[in-house]
Amino acid sequence: MSAVDRAFHGLRHMIATGRLGPGDRIPPEADLGEELGVSRGPLREAVRMLAALGVVEPRHGSGTYVSQLRPEDIIGSLSLTLELLPLPGLLEVYEIRRVLEAHVAAKAAARRTPETVKSLFSLIEAMEATDDPAEASDLDHRFHAEIARAAENPTLASLLAVFRARSRKYQIFTLPEGPELRRKSDADHRVLATAIADRDPGAAAGAAEAHVAQTERWLRAFMPPVEEVEEVQEVDNDGADATPA
Repeated sequence: MSAVDRAFHGLRHMIATGRLGPGDRIPPEADLGEELGVSRGPLREAVRMLAALGVVEPRHGSGTYVSQLRPEDIIGSLSLTLELLPLPGLLEVYEIRRVLEAHVAAKAAARRTPETVKSLFSLIEAMEATDDPAEASDLDHRFHAEIARAAENPTLASLLAVFRARSRKYQIFTLPEGPELRRKSDADHRVLATAIADRDPGAAAGAAEAHVAQTERWLRAFMPPVEEVEEVQEVDNDGADATPA
């Protein structure tokens, strides 16, 4: 095990066991380095790694503190690795998404407010009215985020946001089949929003699962090989992310 690994896992163990809790200040470098048997260089690198994961928060002139360790924040850091998944890995994630999106939709249907319903149908109308794939993708993301918010589970909402962020890197609406796929996606959104408006958890769950499954089928059917997708993604970082769901 390298010195950086030893420092990283040592700090992680302190936090996992509760020795260092949310909001606690990490001990001074000299003391911590002596306890973990590492020099300041590896220790600082380990702190940077934990900061990237949202576990600790360096504060200029004050020291480094354990974050509040909110589940939604920790899960959000999964984007650092999930963003690297090639298409086959993403398709495996879709199996998880089908289950979670259905659960969230059912909860949203049970807990929805008039404001939620109004927001969902407003987003649908905006999606149906735009011809811009980038705008449609953004509105699609907001639509599903609103459903997750209505379900009142920030951790699930954060996890699904990470899944959707990776999905949006794959353009579908810009393909020759894009207009027809857009129409199908918009129709799915209306079915889902109507089930939520009707306070029908079962119908909402079924609509959400079917919608995600449809997107998965589109990815399998229309996307080029992974190598070509990766080249498109490099160009697409500042362009239109156009995958629904």
